[in-house]
Amino acid sequence: MLHDLLPELITSLMGAGCFEDAATTVLKDMLTGVEAALAASSLMGQGRVLRGVVHLRPEGGYQRLFGLEHRSGARVEGTGYLTSGSVWRWLVEHRCSVSIDVQLGVLRPWLADGAPAHVERREGAGLPGSETRERMLGRDATHVHVVPLRAPGGAVEGMIALEVSCKQAIGGELVWRGCYELLASAAAPYLRALPPRPATPARADEFLPVVGPTTASLIDLLRVFARQEETILISGPTGAGKSRLARWCHEQSARRGQRFETLDLLSVPEDLQMAELFGWKRGAFTGAIRDNPGAIARAAQGTLFIDEVDKLSLKAQAGLLHVLEERRYRPLGDEGSERRADVRFLIGTNTDLRAAARAGRFREDLYYRINVLPVRLPPLTERLDEVPLWADYMLSRRHREGGGQGVARIGPEAVKLLLDVPWPGNLRQLDNIVRRAYALALAERGGPGGELVLQRGHVERALAYEGAPDEGALLTQLWRAAHAFVQEAERRAREGAPLSLELVEVFRGLVLGAAVRRTGSREEAFTLFGQQQLIKNRNHHRALRRELDRVRELADKLGYEIDPDLAALLNEEVETPAEGR
Repeated sequence: MLHDLLPELITSLMGAGCFEDAATTVLKDMLTGVEAALAASSLMGQGRVLRGVVHLRPEGGYQRLFGLEHRSGARVEGTGYLTSGSVWRWLVEHRCSVSIDVQLGVLRPWLADGAPAHVERREGAGLPGSETRERMLGRDATHVHVVPLRAPGGAVEGMIALEVSCKQAIGGELVWRGCYELLASAAAPYLRALPPRPATPARADEFLPVVGPTTASLIDLLRVFARQEETILISGPTGAGKSRLARWCHEQSARRGQRFETLDLLSVPEDLQMAELFGWKRGAFTGAIRDNPGAIARAAQGTLFIDEVDKLSLKAQAGLLHVLEERRYRPLGDEGSERRADVRFLIGTNTDLRAAARAGRFREDLYYRINVLPVRLPPLTERLDEVPLWADYMLSRRHREGGGQGVARIGPEAVKLLLDVPWPGNLRQLDNIVRRAYALALAERGGPGGELVLQRGHVERALAYEGAPDEGALLTQLWRAAHAFVQEAERRAREGAPLSLELVEVFRGLVLGAAVRRTGSREEAFTLFGQQQLIKNRNHHRALRRELDRVRELADKLGYEIDPDLAALLNEEVETPAEGR
């Protein structure tokens, strides 16, 4: 039956325009297959196929999530997305499908040929924790089958979870034999490669004032995750906005209105980490002259964001693992019984925790315990569409704080300059530049007043205080340009019109054109790159025309609106033949 479905599935996947379309196609086929298998078994009429969920989560964190209710065809909402971090760990390590008898807490792996292995796993060996199992039973799922989505090299980059309600099958074998490895393998490349459906930008609020197209799908994911009680792991570089995103998640959760507490481990000495996390009783250690409740107690009934979790000592890691698993803790020096930790945990890091676990610097069991819902916040260099929006927000906020009247805005030339600058310090660095440019603008006009416009000169002077440019800045921007080229090639390949690698050579023309515009002279532009011989032989005009013709060819092929400065250069070269100058 599965082989009969495969050709039609592949045809549908080839026509899918986005991840959601492909996920809908494969889930419908798989859920229909489970229903047919139930109807043909001894359990006919005794079970219901509930839903399926596609989780796309390569090593860097969740990228896509989509679920489908079988009967209604509606998109899954709320807790229906939840599965289990421990099941995910089992899948990554063993790379084969698993079925779960939720009621009995039994996990059964399935071999590559679709037959069940003669092994059963019980509590603690890859099974969902009691809380997750209770939620699964709460949505009528007595049995769950999880199929890995594999990358070409075999690494597991996602999974498909299928849920069934069938109380009569508790303790026995359900209809998973040979179940859907073939369909999942066929669908995996499309699920990985297809972009998400364009998301409606989130409405700006005080906690998340900017959401650009680049991060819209990430925010959609987080909106789902925020409503759960599972731990969210937010990774990303320093200054990218992890703490702001954590606060936003709290405000989207059922715990909004309660306390939001942050524990930044970068500012806590190693020997005080346990104390800051769990609190202490007076006399627990030298200097403990009074009781201190600790971060967990201060965040009671609310959310605790633990940032820079990679800075935790191994001893403190063991303590945190105990809290996450048992939801109990004891303040230092307290001889009484353990206290309940009624807290939602959000975790932040700018480190590859999996690599740290492999190196022995981070407990592997803690890594998997906090890696239930991982997301990666990209650096600002990968979110350039947000730079003007964040800069405008930061400027307006500073203007209000300084008692300014009217509107403060950034001039178009200043915005262009901000887009051309690398941002190794991310949002924190951008905020510093905006504040500095604002101060320079105020100083120039003699103090606060009415409407204010930051001009390019203000931003240039503000950037000058940053010192020498980062040695890796050029390579970073070239790497970003390479990613943009690859993304465009992927999009066109799906449309059957691939880009030629030869077009990469267009970059030479762009560099020369930029030099001409910046220096105002062809001779100076070629001299800048050591091409004096071309100038001496009067061949630089022809060379520039040849390079710009390639740029024009790519611009025509792409069909996009191009930068006005570049358009002016190309038009000027057409109107004024090179040899005539």
